Amino acid sequence: MPLRCVVLDDYQDAATDLADWSPLKDTVEVVSLLEHLGDEGELAAALATADIVVTLRERVSFPASLFARLPRLKLLIASGMRNTVIDHAAARAHGVTVCGTASSSTPPVELTWALLLGLARGIVEEANSLRDGGPWQQTVGADLHGRTLGLLGLGRIGSRVAQVGLAFGMRVTAWSEHLTKERADEVGVQLAASKEELLTTADFVSVHLALGDRTRGLLGLAELALLKPTAYLINTSRAAIVDQDALLTALHEGRIAGAGLDVFDTEPLPADHPLRTAPRLLATPHLGYVSRANYMTYYGQAVENIQAYLAGSPVRQLP
Repeated sequence: MPLRCVVLDDYQDAATDLADWSPLKDTVEVVSLLEHLGDEGELAAALATADIVVTLRERVSFPASLFARLPRLKLLIASGMRNTVIDHAAARAHGVTVCGTASSSTPPVELTWALLLGLARGIVEEANSLRDGGPWQQTVGADLHGRTLGLLGLGRIGSRVAQVGLAFGMRVTAWSEHLTKERADEVGVQLAASKEELLTTADFVSVHLALGDRTRGLLGLAELALLKPTAYLINTSRAAIVDQDALLTALHEGRIAGAGLDVFDTEPLPADHPLRTAPRLLATPHLGYVSRANYMTYYGQAVENIQAYLAGSPVRQLP
């Protein structure tokens, strides 16, 4: 009997189309789940007969309690080489090998600019109005050239966002707790003296930080109040870095010009969630890493990982 591999959250039913799974056809049965299972009981039931699980990014948590309910599970593959929602110690304790895949920073960089430009030029409002026969021209776009882009974080993604901003002729500043002037100079941007200075001077603020104890809730009511009323906030990083309730208040009260979000405290976002109807908000359903090239890498390397594991030599293991 072949081993059973379950692919989680294959929303677009793309996993088996964007990779060649044929090398596994005689040894592994591949099943895709197209709907998100957020409840641990539902996950345990759906994965009860799974020997291998493929999960995308950090969509699904794997705590010790879930591993304890999956005695057949032997291999867990997550896209990317870093995953904070898998209990790695529990995986080891239950004899589960955890592997990752490569991941490109290009798609989230591109989506960051899609959100920023969409907000700046009122793309959604104007496109919807044109399609619906509404008024011809309703918004006055915000300029990028000569304006200030403030980046919270100047790592792999933030530095590439900076390069695009510079190409637009923007003044680019950056801040994070351990960012140095040498690193800022290397990228060609200005180091902000403080988080507060960055927030008060930027016309566009984009978040590119890892989530941790120091960054959780980094932007709350007090920080959002420092933004210009004409400023825009973009978050394609981690939802918990920006206090969700504080952002909702800022949007409803018009304290900022708008926000672009691709990440949320709860995903998928519930149908009645207040962010779905918030004013001045351009939101996308966590599309940052969702691109054809990334999916081909994720699922292609998932096949390679399975082959290597079955050969007794696991590759790309996560700690």
